[in-house]
Amino acid sequence: MFTDIGPLEVITLLVMAVVVFGPDKLPKLIQDTMGFVRKIRSFADSAKEDIRSELGPDFKDFEFQDLHPKTFVRKQLLGSTEDPLGFKELKDGLDLKSALNDEPAGAAAAAATPAAANLSKAVGTPLAADERPPFDPDAT
Repeated sequence: MFTDIGPLEVITLLVMAVVVFGPDKLPKLIQDTMGFVRKIRSFADSAKEDIRSELGPDFKDFEFQDLHPKTFVRKQLLGSTEDPLGFKELKDGLDLKSALNDEPAGAAAAAATPAAANLSKAVGTPLAADERPPFDPDAT
C-alpha cells in the first residue's frame, strides 16, 4: 500500500503536518494516532483468536492470509508441496556448463531422469538412409 512512497514524499508530508498542526499539537496527535492504531490491532487480533477458537482444533493451522484470492488459488492448484510442478527433476537433469560450452551433454546427464533418457534415445539415434522419420498424426 505504501511501497510507492519515496523519501521526498515522506519529508513533504512531515513538513506539511508541522505547518498544519503546529509543533505544539503534533506530538499529541502522533500519540493519539498510535493509540488508535494499537486499539485497532488488538481488536483485530482478538477477533482472529475468537474465530480460531470457534473453528475448533481441526483448523489450528488456519491462516487468514490463505483467504487472499491469489494465495487461495495458488494453494489449491499447486498444493502445499515444495515442488508441485516437478521443476526440481528438470533442474537436476540439466547440464548448463555443457550447454554454454556447445559440448554435447554427457551420458550421466542424459540418464539422470527417465524422461531425459527417452528424449536422448529418440533424438540422439541417427536415421538410416532409407528410414523415414517418426510421424505422429495426432501432433500435426
